[in-house]
Amino acid sequence: MNERIPALGTLTDRVTLLRKIESSEPEGGAVAVYSALGVVWARVRQLSARPSLAEDARGQAISHAVVIRFRTDLKPGDRIAYRGRTLEIAALADINGRRAYLSCQCSERAVTG
Repeated sequence: MNERIPALGTLTDRVTLLRKIESSEPEGGAVAVYSALGVVWARVRQLSARPSLAEDARGQAISHAVVIRFRTDLKPGDRIAYRGRTLEIAALADINGRRAYLSCQCSERAVTG
């Protein structure tokens, strides 16, 4: 992840952090439910978009870089809700090793037809 320390005042997007919780069903099996961890300021940038075929539909795989203040409670598999979109966290990195900012590499899938 090649992310730079954000300039002051650039964390201008409001996002909701979501934790994945696996819950068992009475019939057997498990279902994933997402619970809100909190609402934070972030900088969300779209990196790339490419066509993809998923679940018998045409779509797009979109990657994002989300920078937030450093925290230790996020992990890959958690999600970020941003302007009605759901971004799944694929990887996390401390930007400069000083535990000030956290860079989240996220992916989003959108069905287009």
